[in-house]
Amino acid sequence: MGGKKICIIGSGNWGSAIAKIVGANAGKLDMFDTTVNMWVFEEEVNGRKLTEIINTDHENVKYLPGHKLPPNVLAVPDLLESVKGTDILIFVIPHQFINRVCETIKGHLKPDAVGMSLIKGVDEGPEGLKLISDVIREKLGITMTVLMGANLANEVAEDKFCETTIGCKCKETGAVLKSLMQTKNFRVTVVEEADVVEICGALKNIVAVGAGFCDGLGNGDNTKAAVIRLGLMEMIAFAKLFCKGSVSPSTFLESCGVADLITTCYGGRNRKIGAAFAKTGKTIEELEKEMLNGQKLQGPATAMEVHHILKAKNLTDKFPLFTAVHQICFEKHPVTEFVSCLQNHPEHM
Repeated sequence: MGGKKICIIGSGNWGSAIAKIVGANAGKLDMFDTTVNMWVFEEEVNGRKLTEIINTDHENVKYLPGHKLPPNVLAVPDLLESVKGTDILIFVIPHQFINRVCETIKGHLKPDAVGMSLIKGVDEGPEGLKLISDVIREKLGITMTVLMGANLANEVAEDKFCETTIGCKCKETGAVLKSLMQTKNFRVTVVEEADVVEICGALKNIVAVGAGFCDGLGNGDNTKAAVIRLGLMEMIAFAKLFCKGSVSPSTFLESCGVADLITTCYGGRNRKIGAAFAKTGKTIEELEKEMLNGQKLQGPATAMEVHHILKAKNLTDKFPLFTAVHQICFEKHPVTEFVSCLQNHPEHM
């Protein structure tokens, strides 16, 4: 006892996969309190409470079936109770719940608590786009860091080798978080450009929708590779426009950048819906209802918010791929014209 106390806020697929790692590391490293709290939105599964199942059987049978959680991960149904006395808060919930969660725990945290966001998405701000870590920082007044990478939850839970990136401005805090997260097969790199790490996590979803259009149109691998490369160039250009500090190209070579982009453009729901959109002619909303079980896509929504910013700055012509994804999703532009936006890309001028 006496080490840093950890709480994982969220217990879905990704939250439970992270709980496997965090629980195992906290259980064996003296710098952390052995018990890891995990806030679980209470629900019934086969007549039993989900928290009771997790605490008795050590498995999240609803969101990560077939994977045992370490016995020191404690499922807590009361959000305020779960964050009591916490030093490190790991946020891993759907981004639409973040405001409600922050309102509940505001004023109940240690002033020197550190938060880490694993949430890939953006919120709407006065300029159209706001990073989730900024939303949490403003609401709770705590130091924020982020973790982003090519990390499909089920593969992480299966202990398949992958890499991830922590964005953290303070070297000491970054070292502590790396100790908490790293395993033999989950390799962590820490970089200082936290806002660049996080913006990569949001923007790659726009590119993935475009990659899906390519698949749906049967454009082939060469075209898809061009979409990924041009999308990466637009991600870099937008980060330079949006992020306040310096933006070094090396951050895009980390897992949060090119690796996450490739994974998302070949797997993931944004690519899947993009392909179905090009094939079926149905709307994004119809496909969401049919294919995603009530979940929302991040890509089209992010494309819309990015479009607002670019339009306000008269820069849409410098970002033809982002602009085309927005126009095809929301302005009835024919999806068959997607490739023509790449033929005259500023990168080729």
